[in-house]
Order: sequence, then structure tokens, then C-alpha cells
Amino acid sequence: MSLEVLATGPLSTIQDLGRPGLAGIGVGSSGAADGGAFRLANRLVGNDEGAAAVEVTFGGLVVRATRDLTAAVTGAPCPITVDGRAAAVNCVLRIPAGAVVRLGVPDRGLRSYLAVRGGIAVEPVLGSRATDVLAGLGPDPLAPGAVLPVGPPPARFPQVDLAPVPACAADEITLRVVFGPRHDWFTDDALTALVSSSYEVTADSNRIGMRLSGPALERCRTEELPSEGMVAGALQVPPSARPTLFLADHPVTGGYPVIAVVVAADLDKAAQARPGQRVRFRC
Repeated sequence: MSLEVLATGPLSTIQDLGRPGLAGIGVGSSGAADGGAFRLANRLVGNDEGAAAVEVTFGGLVVRATRDLTAAVTGAPCPITVDGRAAAVNCVLRIPAGAVVRLGVPDRGLRSYLAVRGGIAVEPVLGSRATDVLAGLGPDPLAPGAVLPVGPPPARFPQVDLAPVPACAADEITLRVVFGPRHDWFTDDALTALVSSSYEVTADSNRIGMRLSGPALERCRTEELPSEGMVAGALQVPPSARPTLFLADHPVTGGYPVIAVVVAADLDKAAQARPGQRVRFRC
């Protein structure tokens, strides 16, 4: 069983739950940017939550099934067709052999997930099938002509046909933060501005992180900072004084001060923020 890739949109990659625990040797976790949507897609088709699936950025993926498959699409709600017939997100899809599946551009959110029963069975690298676009680990980003093997179906069967989940935010997104570890490098006005103003997601954003446009976050200390460990959700402030929010493929170290960190429970929301959308931080 396999999926033939006919088109990929702006970026489509294979993802799973990543490579945790390897930062000490310079390898980031990577994995699905919106972990909740990714897990839901796998649960809908009866897979283990960590089975590899396709992360689709801003739609455009087109694939053909070589045999009958069971699939699900979650995350950013996008138009779906199976051989030209409309299908829905967050539900179990039956894909007959030879059928072409198309994912359109979502009207809100940024990243959608296509899971197939059995998972995408590409070769793992360092224990994971995730594509890390910063480190270049894992399978290459998908390209037309690629053939994705599908693993054997799991013993259990899908338990539900539809999962009612809240839609991605279409307007401002609120993300909770904890100040530190280097908030003492910033003025009191900068700390106030971070949690009282809104920031716009710029087009200079990807799986590594999102650059934000908004009030400057001025420093009260000007010396150089030795490189320190970084985590997903870190709000690092480079010399531009505008924050960068690190996402799934963030570097494992960085030399600019981190003013605050987005709590882990809100990272899925951050992963769905699209260029032009506004983000507000709450302490």
C-alpha cells in the first residue's frame, strides 16, 4: 500500500512525535507542530498516536491511493475532495484504490494533518520519521512523484466517525507566557509591552519559528549573552528588539536573551497562527 504524491502546496512534510531527549548531542525534538491535531488524526484511524503522518502547510497537497485506505484530516480546516467528491475534516475517510485526495487552502489556521491507517512507513532517522527542516534530519520535504509506503494496519479499528473539535482561531490568538529566564535583561516597559500589546505574525515564519512585528522590547543590559539551551515556545529577542517565537524545529541553543516562554499547552495554537494574524501574550 502507498500514497503517490502529485502536488505538495507550499510545504508538506512527514512528521511524528519527534526526537525528544537528544538536545545534548545537538539534535532538536522536531515532530508535528500542532501535536494535538496530529494525535487526533491518528486516533481517528486507529493508529498509535505517534504513527507518522503528513503535515500540510497552507493546503495544496494532492495524493493518489494505490490501494483502499482509511484516512483522516485534522488541524487547519481545509476543503477536501476524494475523487472530486467533497469530504470533511476531523472524520474517518474511506479512500478507494486509485482515488485522488486533494487538500485545499484552509480558511483559518495554517497546518493540516493527513493520517492514513497504518501510518507512513518511511525509514526512521535517530528513532523518528519526522522531517526537521533546520537540521536536515529525516525524510526530505515531499515533492511531486514521491511514493509514501503505508504500514500494516493496526489491530484495533477506528472507534468514532467524527471528532467535534473547536475550530482554529480566525482573529487574534492569545498565548500564555511565563517570564524568564532572561527577563531581567529587559526594561520594565518592555515587560509591560509584551503582555499588553499585540504582535503581528510576519511572512518570515516557518517550522523553526515565527518572527513577530510590534512594539520594541528594549534591553537594559547590552553585554553579549553566551549561548544557552532553547525550547519550543521560547520568545527570543534579537537586536531588532522584536521577538521571535520558536516552534517545532527550533535550534537547540541560542545567543539572544529569552524574555519569556509560551506554556506548552498553548504551543498548538501558536503553530496554527498564519502570517498577518495577530498574537497577544498573557502572563
